[in-house]
Amino acid sequence: MVRGNLLATIMKTIVVLTGAGISAESGISTFRDNNGLWRQYRFEEVASPEAWAREPELVMDFYNMRRKQLLAVKPNAAHFALEELEKKFRVRIITQNVDDLHERSGSSDILHLHGELRKARSTADKDLVYDISGWELKLGDFCEKGSQLRPHIVWFGETVPNIMVAAGIVRKADIIIIIGTSLKVYPAAGLLQYAPSSAPKYLIDPEATPEYQVRNLQIFREKACIGVPKLVKELLISAVQTHQSP
Repeated sequence: MVRGNLLATIMKTIVVLTGAGISAESGISTFRDNNGLWRQYRFEEVASPEAWAREPELVMDFYNMRRKQLLAVKPNAAHFALEELEKKFRVRIITQNVDDLHERSGSSDILHLHGELRKARSTADKDLVYDISGWELKLGDFCEKGSQLRPHIVWFGETVPNIMVAAGIVRKADIIIIIGTSLKVYPAAGLLQYAPSSAPKYLIDPEATPEYQVRNLQIFREKACIGVPKLVKELLISAVQTHQSP
């Protein structure tokens, strides 16, 4: 037992920031995609408090479509590689994605910044959050207080309640990995200011550019399914070598 506790204390903490790029490789649509799911909407019409007040049925239908799509896809090699990291590191994932692909791949420590697609919450009490069975949430589905349930999503114009929790996690990182999100887009860009300057940082994105002014940054211009397993393999080998060193 003492040996187990000692090993736990010396495990390095890897903080992983993930964005739409990692889920896109599983087939999850994003607002940047020019496909059938998104083409017919502007985000102001379906992803804002004003939209919910104006046309709640449209908003509900939109998220039902997204949820139905989510249930039809699976985690990819990048998701599973992050779970592999837990063999030698404490891995804490901070994701901008609302899907549950990290959970389904087996990762154990995940913070969602923008909410969770497979959950609903009360319009009367934000602390009342419920799992959604299946893909459909309807007008007339009420919380225990008798109020309508809404998607458990942080909409445009709403505050991100977990942002300071995320900042606290980033502060304690020994290593940071950024996957499928631009360092120019918030909140990921803002979170990096809390990272220890000495911590190695890895950015995995096929569209990454070399103009980022971030200390100790290594860029992998590859898709997540290729770059993440490659980096994870390197980190796991390094952890074993470090543990075996006298």
